[in-house]
Amino acid sequence: MSEVKIFRVSGRMLLSHDRFPEWRKFAVYVRALKPEHALERVYSELGSRHKLRRRHIKIDRVEEVPLEEVEDLTVIKLAQLERWVKA
Repeated sequence: MSEVKIFRVSGRMLLSHDRFPEWRKFAVYVRALKPEHALERVYSELGSRHKLRRRHIKIDRVEEVPLEEVEDLTVIKLAQLERWVKA
């Protein structure tokens, strides 16, 4: 079984592309098995959260990071879980 890793995906996204376009930097921490999976997750989250198309998201870097460098509390809590409990 593969181990879930934590990736930091950073890049730029085009906000308000119709009237006053502005490229804004972002850095997102996601849990995934491979860098490709992390990339798909970021496209999905940013697209749904900010109503962006994939062409409005430019990825600069995808890197695996240790748990000590993660700043997102949700990702930290998920990484520290020992097991999932089904209800």
